Amino acid sequence: MNIKNICCIGAGYVGGPTMAVIAKQCPNIKVTIVDINEARIAAWNSVNFDDLPVFEPGLADIVKETRGKNLFFSTDVDKAIDEAEMIFISVNTPTKTYGKGKGMAADLKYIELCARQIAKVAKQNKIVVEKSTLPVRTASAIKSILDETGNGVQFQILSNPEFLAEGTAVQDLLMPDRVLIGGDTSTKEGEIAVQSLVNIYSEWIPKKQILTTNVWSSELSKLTANAFLAQRVSSINAMSEICEKTGADVREVSKAIGMDSRIGSKFLNASVGFGGSCFQKDILNLVYIAKSYGLNEVADYWEQVIIMNEHQKNRFSDNIVSTLYNTVSGKKITFLGWAFKKDTNDTRESSAIKIADNLLSEQAKISVYDPKVTPSQIYSDIDYLGTRAYEDNKALLTVSKDAYEACNESHAIAILTEWDEFKNYDWNRIYKNMQKPAFIFDGRGILDKNTIESIGFTYYKIGSGN
Repeated sequence: MNIKNICCIGAGYVGGPTMAVIAKQCPNIKVTIVDINEARIAAWNSVNFDDLPVFEPGLADIVKETRGKNLFFSTDVDKAIDEAEMIFISVNTPTKTYGKGKGMAADLKYIELCARQIAKVAKQNKIVVEKSTLPVRTASAIKSILDETGNGVQFQILSNPEFLAEGTAVQDLLMPDRVLIGGDTSTKEGEIAVQSLVNIYSEWIPKKQILTTNVWSSELSKLTANAFLAQRVSSINAMSEICEKTGADVREVSKAIGMDSRIGSKFLNASVGFGGSCFQKDILNLVYIAKSYGLNEVADYWEQVIIMNEHQKNRFSDNIVSTLYNTVSGKKITFLGWAFKKDTNDTRESSAIKIADNLLSEQAKISVYDPKVTPSQIYSDIDYLGTRAYEDNKALLTVSKDAYEACNESHAIAILTEWDEFKNYDWNRIYKNMQKPAFIFDGRGILDKNTIESIGFTYYKIGSGN
C-alpha cells in the first residue's frame, strides 16, 4: 500500500519530532499532526521557531524546512483522521491515579478516546499505529473498539514503539539503532499494513535495521528496553552510595566496568536519579502486569529499581540538609537545572522536583535557573505534588532568568541537570557573591573537584568519597 497521507494524534514529545522527521525524509507524504490542545498547536505554528513547545537540537530546523509544505499542525482532528490512510496514536499514557492499578497501571483513557474517535470518523479502511508506550495486548483492545463500529471499515493495528532519547531525539530518529514494527502477518491485510510502514522507514533507514515481530512482542519490547536502561541507572546509583562511604570514586568504577564489552559504558553515569516520561511509568506498568499474572517475585525485582531511584533523590536532599548544619530553614539554595536531562525542556519525573519539594518542606528558599524550562512549568511541577499551598510555593521558590542572579547570596548550589553551559561559568565570580562557607552539591558530576575546591567551595559530588 502506497501511503500518501499520515495523521498523528498527539503533538507532544514523541509525535512532534517523529512526524517532523518522517515529513523531512518522505516529502511525497502529507503529514498532519493534530491535538485538541489549541495552545500547543499554536506554538507549533509559531512564526518564532524558538517558541516550539518541544525543544530538541535540530528540531526547529526540520520544522522550518517542512512546515506548510508537507508537515501541518491542526486542531481539526476529524478532518485529519478522515483524510489519512495511516493514523499514528501518540497520546499520553500516564500512570493511573485512581481505581484498580492506581499508582502502577497505565491509564489508557486517552488511547480509548482516540480509538473511538477514529471509529466514529473513518469511512475508508485505515492502518492504525500505536506509537505511545502501552501495556502488552493493548492492540487487541483498540481493535475491538474499532471493529465494533458496524460501518464496514476494516482496521489493521500495528505497534511501532519509539526508542528515541530526549535531548538526542532528532539524531535517534534519523539514525536509529533499530525500528520495531509489530503486526499480524498471518493475514494478507496485516502483511500489507506492516509492509506499508516498513516502506516509509526504508526511505532513509537500512532494511536490516527494521525489525518486524508480532504485536505483543513489539509492545513488550518497549517496556523491557526502558526497564533494562533504568535498571542500569539504579544499579550504578546504588554503587555510588557505597563509593561515598568507602572513598572510592564511582566515575572510576563506572569506567572500569564499562570497558568490559559484556557490560558497556552507556547508562552508567551516577546521578540524582533518572527522570523523564517513560522509565518510572513503564517499570510501574511492568510491575502491575507481573502482579496481575501472580508473578510477585518478578514484580518485586522490578519495583526495587524504582525504590532505589527514589532513595537516591531523598539522600541527595538529606545530604544538603545535614551538610548545612542540619537546617536549611531560611537559607537560599540555588538549583542549576530543572529539566530531567540536558538538551530538552521536558521536566516530567525530573529529580529536581522531588528534591525541591523535600527542601521546601524544610523551609528552604529555592532559586531555580534552567536555560529551557519556563517559570510557569516549574511552578506547575511543584504545585502538582500538592505538598503545600500555591501561595507558599510562590513565597519560597523563585525562578531566575540568569544563573549568576540565581546564585547571588546563595548558601549552596545544587546542580541537577547536566547542561553544558554550567561547566563554563565564571565560578570565581559566583563564589565571590555567595554566602560563606559556599557549597556545591554536584548531582550530575560535571564539575572538576580540584578546580572548584581551589576557588574556595566545599564540593560534594555524587559517588565520590569526600
